[in-house]
Parts: sequence; C-alpha cells; structure tokens
Amino acid sequence: MASRFTNRVGGSRPLWPLIAAACLVPALLSSLTTYLNSRLIGRVNADWGAIFFAGVLWLAFSALTPIAYFLAHRYPIRRETIVRAALAHLTGALVLCVGWASVGVAVALLLNRRPPQEPLLRYYVHWILVNLPWAVVLYFTVLGCIFAFTYYREARERESQQARLAAQLVEAKLGALRMQLNPHFLFNSLNAIIVMVRDQNTRDASRMLELLSGVLRQVLQSGKRQHVTLDEELKFIEKYLAIEQVRFPDRLRVKWSIEPAVHDVLVPEFILQPLLENAIRHGIAKSSESGVIEVTAREDGDSLLLSVQDNGPGYLPVSDSGVGLANTRARLATLFGEDAQLQILNHRDGGTVATVRFPMRKRIDE
Repeated sequence: MASRFTNRVGGSRPLWPLIAAACLVPALLSSLTTYLNSRLIGRVNADWGAIFFAGVLWLAFSALTPIAYFLAHRYPIRRETIVRAALAHLTGALVLCVGWASVGVAVALLLNRRPPQEPLLRYYVHWILVNLPWAVVLYFTVLGCIFAFTYYREARERESQQARLAAQLVEAKLGALRMQLNPHFLFNSLNAIIVMVRDQNTRDASRMLELLSGVLRQVLQSGKRQHVTLDEELKFIEKYLAIEQVRFPDRLRVKWSIEPAVHDVLVPEFILQPLLENAIRHGIAKSSESGVIEVTAREDGDSLLLSVQDNGPGYLPVSDSGVGLANTRARLATLFGEDAQLQILNHRDGGTVATVRFPMRKRIDE
C-alpha cells in the first residue's frame, strides 16, 4: 500500500499545484472583504496596504502547501504506523504555522503595519498563536484532499487493472477450453479413420482424410476469435457433418431449419460441433436404423436458440459427462454468465434434443 501511494503522490501529475492555485480564491475574497470594509467605515481612500496584506497572506499559505504534500508522500496513513504518521503531520502543521506567521510578520514589517510600541518577539509569538488554529485546520484539510484524491485515483486504477486481468483470464480460459476441444475432435476423427483402414476401406478413409484436413485448416486459421457469424459456423458444421456422413453413409441424414434473420448473429465459434458429436455418438451410432439430425436456429425474444435433435434411443444422464458438453457449458458460462444455458432433454417423439440459448448480438453491436 505504501509503495503504491508513494508512486501516486510523487507521480508525473502532482496535486499540490492545484491546491495552491485554489488558494487564489480566498486570497481574492480576503482582499475584496478588506476593501469593502474600508469603504463601509467611511474611508475616502481604500487602505491598499491592508488589501495587499490580506491577499499576500493567503498566497503565502499556497506557497507552503508543498509541506503537506511532501509529508503525505513520506507518511501515508496506515494502521501499523498511525502514531508515527500523526506525529509527523502534527509537526507539519506546526511548521506550516510558523512559516505562515513568519511570512505575515515579514510582510507587516515591509508595509509598516506592526504597532511601534510592541516588541518584535512578542509580535511574532502573537502571530504564531493567532495562526495556529487556522494553520492546523487548513493543513489537515489540504492533507485530507491529497489523501482523498490519491485513494480515489488508486481505486480507479485498481478497477481498471482488475478489468484488464479479468479480460485476460477469460481469454486464457477460453483458449484452454478450445485447446481441449480441438484434440478431442481430432482424436475421434482419427480413430474412425483407423477403423476404416483396418477394414481396408481405403476409398472412404482417403475421403475422410481429405475432409478432415479441410476442417483442421479452418480450425487452425481461426486465430483467437471467440465469436463468428452463425453463417460461418454453419459452413464449418457442414464440413464436419460431411466427415460423419463418410462414417455413416446410409444412416445419417441432416435437416436444416435456419431462420434467415439469424444468419449474421454472432455465436461462439465451434459451439454446435460438440452437440452434433454427442447426437451422432449417443444417437445415430447406437441405432441400427436410419438416423436423422435436425439443426435449428431461431430468434427467441432477445436470445438466439440453437438446437440439435436426433432420433436415437434417447438421452441418458451418464452421456452428459463427456468432454464436449462440459466444454460447451464452461464456454457459455465464461462468455455469457447466467444469461446462457445448455439443456439436454428427451424429445416427446423419441430421441434427444440439445438446446443452447444465449443473448443475441450482431457484429455491429461489438
């Protein structure tokens, strides 16, 4: 705490010139009050010496404000050093009082305003005693302004730093999740190719390798994007489903139900692939009959609703513990918090329907 405070007080934009400049206001008001008083008591000519004297006293105080600034720099208020700091600032207030009184006496002597019958030492002590209450109050007022402004600026910088760290944490978390997803998808695809090679199905294996290279090229070229348009996501999904249709040439049929108005809505990149993989793995692959997967995208109020439905044997809770779905839930929570959800249910007509809902946003909104 002390080091951060020191850096802020001693920063490139010091506060004390502003506080010193603020003393111009009481200097002008004091001079104006003295002038008006001299006119109200019936003086023909204003007492310009008194007017000058009243203004100079406040300007002298402004010149002494760096004392408070310097001590705030050296002795910040902290619980473990509160006694030491209090003594330092009381000493600072006393020094300011003596300095302010010294300037007042010096100006009074230059303007011949000291009563001739009063000894100089007594006059000087009188000035110190008169100025002491004002000096203490004003010193701690200035000190409070310095501390308040410094802590406020520190709080703003801390908030800004926390926001940057939170953004970096989200980016790192999303990157880690994506790195987890890509090898998972690659492993499943290569495993299918190995099965084809063992069965000496070289034509389908070659076709699948060709499709897989296209998919991986898109994955590797996507950079650090977290969002793409739904249209881009669907093009990727078409490539992914083409790979799966090589595995299930006569058992996998895909239906599309995409509202035209949502093609340019932003979606998390690769958000549909785990849902489709789950539908194929736990739905199509476990059924000996022809399988149908329906991909739906529609607007639902302020949200986008994406769903993947299959006509397989139905949803079993144990199937919801895989890498892909856990990854999808984690990404949605990171990107949207409680505004997004992933729901997997048994459809009333048989099979499983996986639904993703999150706030609808277009590229122009970013």
